[in-house]
Amino acid sequence: MRERMIVALDFSTMEDVKRCLGQLEGQVRYVKVGMELFYAEGPAVVRFLKEKGFKVFLDLKAHDIPNTAKGAMKSLARLGVDMVNVHAAGGVAMMEAAREGLEQGTAAGAPRALLIGVTMLTSTSREMMNQQLAIPGTVEDVVIHYAMMTKQAGLDGVVASPLEVPLIKQAAGESFVTVTPGIRPAGTDNGDQTRVATPEQAFRLGSDYIVIGRAITAADDPAAAWQRMVHRVEADQ
Repeated sequence: MRERMIVALDFSTMEDVKRCLGQLEGQVRYVKVGMELFYAEGPAVVRFLKEKGFKVFLDLKAHDIPNTAKGAMKSLARLGVDMVNVHAAGGVAMMEAAREGLEQGTAAGAPRALLIGVTMLTSTSREMMNQQLAIPGTVEDVVIHYAMMTKQAGLDGVVASPLEVPLIKQAAGESFVTVTPGIRPAGTDNGDQTRVATPEQAFRLGSDYIVIGRAITAADDPAAAWQRMVHRVEADQ
């Protein structure tokens, strides 16, 4: 189960990463590197994490013209990460190009990283989507539409809210991977997320991977917070 629980390293320095992981040593197996950390430290942070034996989800959400997305994924593949993503809103052609770039950049004999499409950010409400993004309909309808585009492009799965996982699995199949942020343990603040679930609820809804950030990394005792979360999830299975 721990292989499916990804800790988001939402830091801006290598020192903060080392401090946090030092407190979680031997417990966490999968981590996420997002834009803040990657833009600050570059590929060196990924190399450090891989040398330490972590699986790495590199969360850069590529969204550009197809040729640029292809080149970006070809470069990222050389880092040996385990998961990368693109914005599904970039369209089928862009996602297909990204997949081709990832395949071309993967070393011979090495497994290709999972490539997933971001559907709708978990900070996005229906009101924001309709009024600010000018996308009509419900969030669920748009998420399913993006998920099916992602599947058409040959990607492995999507990033979505845990609340949408049952609909995605129904539409795209049980083997279609779902990675779900917006994870908040019971009794914690939702922060800037609007479509959230507890870790136990997320797995119950069918999430293949959950992404947990501040509930662990900002805790007074990250190791204790992690152990409580793992215990609750395992007890719920």
